[in-house]
Amino acid sequence: MKKLFLLISMLLPLAAVAQNETLISNNDSIPSVLERLITERVSQQHSQHSQYQSHMNLEFYTSSNAYFTENTFDELSFKLNRVRLEIYGRLNERLSYHFRQSFNRYYNPHSLDNLASSIEYANITWHGSEKFSMVAGKQFVALGGYEAYVNALRVREFAEFNNNVAVYQAGLMGVIDFNEDQQLIMQVVNNRSGSDSDLFIYGRPDGLEPAKVPLLATLNWNGYFADKALHFRYSASAGQLAKGRNIYYLTCGNVYEKGPVIAYLDVMYSREGIDSQQRITTLQGQGRGWLPQTAQNTQYLSFIANFDYQFHPKWNAYIKGAYETAGVYEENGIFGAGRYMTSWNAQGCLEWFPFAEDKGFKVFAHYLYKGHELTENAETLMAVVPHTQRISLGIVYVIPVL
Repeated sequence: MKKLFLLISMLLPLAAVAQNETLISNNDSIPSVLERLITERVSQQHSQHSQYQSHMNLEFYTSSNAYFTENTFDELSFKLNRVRLEIYGRLNERLSYHFRQSFNRYYNPHSLDNLASSIEYANITWHGSEKFSMVAGKQFVALGGYEAYVNALRVREFAEFNNNVAVYQAGLMGVIDFNEDQQLIMQVVNNRSGSDSDLFIYGRPDGLEPAKVPLLATLNWNGYFADKALHFRYSASAGQLAKGRNIYYLTCGNVYEKGPVIAYLDVMYSREGIDSQQRITTLQGQGRGWLPQTAQNTQYLSFIANFDYQFHPKWNAYIKGAYETAGVYEENGIFGAGRYMTSWNAQGCLEWFPFAEDKGFKVFAHYLYKGHELTENAETLMAVVPHTQRISLGIVYVIPVL
């Protein structure tokens, strides 16, 4: 495994890089505040030279939320779900950059990448040609799936799988564009940002030596078909969590996007020598009679289905569901082999764009139901995971400052 990572790291500079998580302002062509203040002529001149200029967005997502547990009302409160500052642009024909900071995360630097978790992007891209480029720095892990690359502001609630994978890591990434419809991504990043104690809440299991090459290598294919209406995004990843304990991801996204419809089916699978997602580890409940310990040999599987329909220029609606399982594939310590939990969630959302000329501003009403079914294995751990519901009314606004 170590030799594989070293070989990929040496060969990667010969490859190239793809886009990071999609930029809402680029996709929606939202004019910046400055562009709105100047004349149309100056705006046209600005757009002709925009590839050599900087862009700045402020991403704002807030909501009021009513929480329920087992159909019992718990709380009504306001929450700033996401506030982020994003700066990106091109220095010249060959170099571009991307920086984004979240104000909803911690600021203490991690020991491995020496960067606060609040920094999601801090990278620079070298564009070798139209066929290849390369990026270095903190970036998005190139997993497959629609929800693995779309801007998080477009997703009201992620599945448990995506919620528990650390998707921003430092490293190198490259892409080869065979043509406008076929793309191959190669990436090597850290598999964590800090120490083992940061990754595993109960520490690395006794008797395991730390990983000397704590990296994650990913191979990702993107393909477009049917005049780009169909988009397939498949990837495979492998990394080392500790000596003799590896992690593997197989993830894929199947997307249909045409006219007012966006539909997708994501399938996500992980096989972890040590429980990096911590979903089985955290099932250990009160009164267990033993010291808590980190689970090993865990596996997680998720199916995520979504259907979006913009039935009016100012109105969009979607329904979404996720089905997920968590289990142990080989007995270890107190954790017997078998399934531990089946989880599902159902969502419905109505979005309103009050200003047709500004797609970056929307008001939404969202409903979320999360259900959990525990097996005998989980009950042995004294696990308790109730069904929950949430009703939200909120605002999303991408403010293009510059």
